[in-house]
Amino acid sequence: MSITWKGVMPATLTQFNADYSIDHALMAEHGKWLVENGCTAIVAHGSLGEGATLSFEEKVSLQKMYVEALPDTPIIPGVASLSTKEAVDIAKAAKDNGCRGLMVLPPYLYASDWREMKAHMKAVISATDLPCIIYNNPVAYKTDFAPKHIKELADELPNVESVKESSTDARRIAGIREVCGDRLALGVGVDDCALEGAAMGATFWITGVGGAFPKHNVKLWELGTTGRIEEAMPIYTWMLEMLRMDTVVKFVQLIKLQQNLASGGKFGNNRVRAPRLELEGKELAEATAIIEKAIATAPVV
Repeated sequence: MSITWKGVMPATLTQFNADYSIDHALMAEHGKWLVENGCTAIVAHGSLGEGATLSFEEKVSLQKMYVEALPDTPIIPGVASLSTKEAVDIAKAAKDNGCRGLMVLPPYLYASDWREMKAHMKAVISATDLPCIIYNNPVAYKTDFAPKHIKELADELPNVESVKESSTDARRIAGIREVCGDRLALGVGVDDCALEGAAMGATFWITGVGGAFPKHNVKLWELGTTGRIEEAMPIYTWMLEMLRMDTVVKFVQLIKLQQNLASGGKFGNNRVRAPRLELEGKELAEATAIIEKAIATAPVV
């Protein structure tokens, strides 16, 4: 089945039980709620999902859980690993498990030249026929896929269908469109660049904050992608302090706190796997104040 690269596609958190095993039941329920609130796909075990601390078997279990829980929704796992071989194995498992697309990242830790990065990306993307997102996040992964690099991959690999642009550089979407034309669907991957990306022609948004506030993200994206920027601004302004939590070192802890507070504990808790630690003290108090203020002043959508 193909993917229509449109709408809000939350990158989901991985929720843990008290023993730090994965709480599959909670995540399935949350995934259903996201779809009921207008989200068009689920992006599993990516950076926000603490993919770097999940085992291969745990990633497979998440793929199977989401596919079973949401049979009519595209499940798009993040594919990242220390090695090309394991990344290829994750991609093949996703195909076998019924996922409908892949979000392909450069390898963890090792950031080198384009020759090596291209070889890695080609190996992973060509491992299946699933439609693929190229994920460009040089801030986090120290590997920058310039528009010319993205074009090379798109020219050589027909299942490259889209780009998640997360460089934080507002000029990049225009740059990709300049060299790729309409060959690729463009997506925003930085929450506080969402409206800017929509204005430049992005058609989908892989959001972190959307896991806590899907209705507001969906409405913001609808307004932004239909040219109603001024109508979108009150929602965007209301969300900005929370959206900015997506672009800092402790983004996982902060967005887990958002989802926990916004749902009254129904859709999560603050547990994270080491080396991350839960927020505490002044840091926790300041983040909680921002989120609770946002909850209390949420616009009706």
